[in-house]
Amino acid sequence: MLEIIVQKGEKYSQIALVENGKLMEYYEEEHKSNRREGNIYIGVVKDIINGMQSAFIDIGTEKNSFIHLKDILPKKNEVREKPAQNIEINKVVKPNQKLLVQVKKDSNENKGARVSTHINLPSKYIALLPNTDIVTISQKIQDSKEQERLLKLVKENLSEGNGAIIRTSAQNKEKEIIKDIKDIEKKWNRIMQTSIDPKLKKPQLLYKSETIIEKMLIDLADKKIEKIIINDENIKKELEDFKNDNEEYKNIPIEVSNEPTLFNKYDLDKQIEKVQNRKIWLKCGGFITIDKTEALTAIDVNTGKYTGTKSLDQTIYRVNSEATIEIAKQLRLRDIGGIIIIDYIDMKNQEHKKKIQTLLEEELKKDRSKTQVEGFTKLDLMELTRKHICSHKD
Repeated sequence: MLEIIVQKGEKYSQIALVENGKLMEYYEEEHKSNRREGNIYIGVVKDIINGMQSAFIDIGTEKNSFIHLKDILPKKNEVREKPAQNIEINKVVKPNQKLLVQVKKDSNENKGARVSTHINLPSKYIALLPNTDIVTISQKIQDSKEQERLLKLVKENLSEGNGAIIRTSAQNKEKEIIKDIKDIEKKWNRIMQTSIDPKLKKPQLLYKSETIIEKMLIDLADKKIEKIIINDENIKKELEDFKNDNEEYKNIPIEVSNEPTLFNKYDLDKQIEKVQNRKIWLKCGGFITIDKTEALTAIDVNTGKYTGTKSLDQTIYRVNSEATIEIAKQLRLRDIGGIIIIDYIDMKNQEHKKKIQTLLEEELKKDRSKTQVEGFTKLDLMELTRKHICSHKD
């Protein structure tokens, strides 16, 4: 049974995705949050930094945002076309020029937000990519016939000048996808019309991205969410409005509880406490450690208390296997994004290494976020990337 449980506190709300009592995803959202990732703005070019092929954009926030040349030039299908070379940013944009941009990475204490002109407008079955002809499909849809059907269907129904990423939830859908394309293109057309209004002189927010709960519902459109449990009437009203605008969710019941410690009632507090730990023990007696830096996340696998009962190879393989399952779970639970390096216990057996990589790829399919396993490096470190689902706090 899949449930969303929301506990509103004084300063922030806690949001949990729970499957049969087990915590699958966990987020915190401040009531006065300045989360901007996914928002679309009309911005104004302020300073151009020729040496870095970049510019600062005023989007109306306390800090100017940052854009790189590659995020201004038209998005290309790199399989078919080579990226443009030897183009100077001052030939592409000028000071005081208006730009329609989307926040790709939120600001923090040291940096403003990173923005791009490459818009990605998510919906239930596709993510619309305006101003490009690129149409791609989720790697999690592996049936070749279904891939062909979906690509053909989406290409036939997209307006000229629009591309799309076909989401996993689109599998076995047809009429729903066509309606979804029409709805999201209407939304994009409204944004475009506002952006070209000559009366619009100053930076302005044109589109606000979904709340964490709304994004969760959209991303899990292909899953059966049994119910939403909350402890706040205002959140219920917001969700009821969202349900009314989205027919697919109308049958999901929303329960309101007067219990202030809702998470304790559903035995989630202890599970959340474990998410904060650097060290996570495995059932076999081994453990993993997770260390996050600004550049990447490093995960180390250790045998710990486990000595095994057979050969050294088998002992190492078992710990690495259990660690792989736990790592995939922790990436999702902690919403870890960016570059991730896993330092497995050294495996001499090449077949075991292949099985570990396959296991990691299979476990990551359960994650609704986009992941890419690059494989073992020359130093025998597993390298992968993951796109975090919700931006982190400033």
